This record gives sequence, structure tokens and C-alpha cells, in this order.
Amino acid sequence: MRAKNLYNRYLVLVNASHPYLEEKVRLLPVCPGEPDILLEEQAQRQLSLLMEEIGGWEGIVPVSGWRSRKEQQEIFDTSIRESGEEFTRKFVALPGCSEHQTGLAIDLALKKAEVDFICPDFPRSGICQRFRERAAAYGFIERYRREKESVTGISEEPWHFRYVGAPHAEFMERRGICLEEYWGMGCGDVQK
Repeated sequence: MRAKNLYNRYLVLVNASHPYLEEKVRLLPVCPGEPDILLEEQAQRQLSLLMEEIGGWEGIVPVSGWRSRKEQQEIFDTSIRESGEEFTRKFVALPGCSEHQTGLAIDLALKKAEVDFICPDFPRSGICQRFRERAAAYGFIERYRREKESVTGISEEPWHFRYVGAPHAEFMERRGICLEEYWGMGCGDVQK
């Protein structure tokens, strides 16, 4: 397929080299009982279908969805104060450079009494692994994998999933590539 046929707004690349140019998106609550955790409407619909298929909300909780630039700045500043610069630069994107600002990223955790907001527990077993195995079919990729840290510039985040659309997610999963590599193949387009 040619790159122009593959591009859509779900493939926007957001990282330290590609800051996000804010745009209005329609946001919906991720799930009942979490009115303040929001995703872009198509991402929310696909997440709901995936969670319905696997019974996900019984064992998984949403931690963070859409964030404004202001909220990202607050998270970044708080993390610097509480955890230091080295930790923060590994796990918290600079304001303007967070995928959460697109409404296409969701952080998830295994349901338990205490959940860490910055590094939630999302193990590679049980319901969390079932989610991971079905994610691409619903358009989600595990965005920050250990083996791709040198490419993404972000430490491994097994809890962070990004909606890119099913055909793209399935292609990236089959090839074992990250979004930056997909772009490098000409399958993305710089946000205008």
C-alpha cells in the first residue's frame, strides 16, 4: 500500500522530536464509573469492544487517558519534585510531547487496591496479557517496548497503549515494529 493511502489522524507521531499541535477531538469517558478518564471517540469505542470481548473491566482499571498540556505540565513538574529528573525523563513525556494529549493513548493497570499513576502494574500474564494479545485486532499497540527504547526514546511502559487503527496495529504487531519505524517505512505523515 502507498503511504498516502495509509495515513490518517490516528497515526500522528508524538514524541520529543514531534511535538503535538493541539487539535479539537471529541472525547468520551473510557468506561462507566470513570467520567474523568477520556479517549478520542473511535479509540474509546474500540477499547470498549475489546474490553467487552475479554471481560476486561473486571480485572483491569483505566489509569490515564487524554490530558491537556497543562495537566501534562503538572504531572511532569510533580514527578521531577517527587522522583527526580532521571526517573521523570524516563517515564514522563515533556509537555507538548505526550501522546496522551491526542486522546489516543491509555494507561491501564491490573485492578488492585493501590495503583501507581506513573508506572502502573500491567503484567504479562492473566487478563492483562489477554488484553495485550487482542489489542492489535482493535487497533491498539503496546507503544513503548523494551526492545524499542533506543528508537522511541521512552523506557519500557507495558501499561501504555496507543490507538492507531486495526490495519496499522496488526501490521506493526506482525512485523514487530514501533510507530517511529512504521513512519520510517513511509506509512505515516508529519502532522501539519
